[in-house]
Amino acid sequence: MATVYFDWSDYAPREFTGGAVTVGNFDGVHRGHQALVAEARQHAESVRGPVVVVTFDPPPHQVLHPGSERPPLTTILQRADLLHAIGADHVVVLRTSPALLALSPEAFFEDVIVRQLGAKALVEGYDFRFGRGRAGTNETLRTMCADAGLEFTAIPQYSIGGEPVSSSRVRAALVSGDVSRAVELLNRPYRIVGTVVTGAQRGRTIGFPTANLDNVRTVLPGNGVFAVRATVDGVTHPAAANIGPNPTFGEDARKIEVHLIGFTGDLYGREMSVEFVSRLRETKPFKSVGELTEQLKRDITRAQDVLSAEKVRAES
Repeated sequence: MATVYFDWSDYAPREFTGGAVTVGNFDGVHRGHQALVAEARQHAESVRGPVVVVTFDPPPHQVLHPGSERPPLTTILQRADLLHAIGADHVVVLRTSPALLALSPEAFFEDVIVRQLGAKALVEGYDFRFGRGRAGTNETLRTMCADAGLEFTAIPQYSIGGEPVSSSRVRAALVSGDVSRAVELLNRPYRIVGTVVTGAQRGRTIGFPTANLDNVRTVLPGNGVFAVRATVDGVTHPAAANIGPNPTFGEDARKIEVHLIGFTGDLYGREMSVEFVSRLRETKPFKSVGELTEQLKRDITRAQDVLSAEKVRAES
C-alpha cells in the first residue's frame, strides 16, 4: 500500500494503474466514503487491479476561494491511513493548483483517469461533480467511460435513519458536541491529534492531573466533558477530556484537557491522539474547588463505565 503526491500531469507508478478508481475529497472517511471504497473493491477484483482512491490537497474550495480555510475532519495523512484501513490499495493525493482546476471534465478524465492511472473501472457517489466549474456529472462520466471501455458505477446516497451521511453532517454533529452522532456517521470514534503542552497545572493540586493539548489541526468537538481514549507512544488509556474554558477559576480561554485514568508520568512535548466516545456533560462553573473535585470523581467513574460498555459492544 502506498500514498503518493502527484501533479495532474505526472505519470503514476505501474502498480497504481489498471484498477478501480474513485475520486473525491473524502474528508472524514465517513460511512458514505466507506461504501464507495467497498464498491471500488468489488470492481477491482473484477478487473484484477488495485483500488486507487484519488483525493486533493489542499481542498479545491480553498484554492478557488482564498480565505475560506477551515479545520478539516482529517489531515491528509490521517485520511490516507483511514482509506488504506477500509480497503484502498493506493491513495493518490493530487496537488490542487489553478491549472488542475482549470481542466475541463473531458481533460480531467483523459489526463488523470485514463492517462495517469490507466483506470479500468470508475466508482463515484450519486452527486459527484468534476472539472472546471464542476461542469462534469455522473452522466458525463457514464458516457466517457462507455466510449473508453471502462466500467462505471454511481452508488446511491448513503443514509442513516433517513438522513444522508456527509462530511458537513459529521462536522455539525461535532461542533454541537454530539460525538455519539459522529461515531454513528463515521462508524468509529472521532479522533484528534495534538502535542501535550504546559498548562496551569491546577489539576495536579486537586488530584486530577491533565494533559493540555495544543497544535490540533482538525475540527474540535463543541465544549463539554467527554469519555475518551487517549493514546501516547502506542499505549491507549481510558480517559476523560474537557473542552472549553475553566469557569470555576475565571478562565475564558478554550482549552483541551485530558485526564488519563490511572496514569502517572510526564507527557510534556509528546504527541497524543484522543478518540471521543461519548459526551458526559456540559462545561459549567462550580461554587468551590471541593464541588468541582466531587464532580470530577463522578465524571471519571462515568467515563470508565461508558468506555467499558463500549469495549464490550465492540468485542461482542
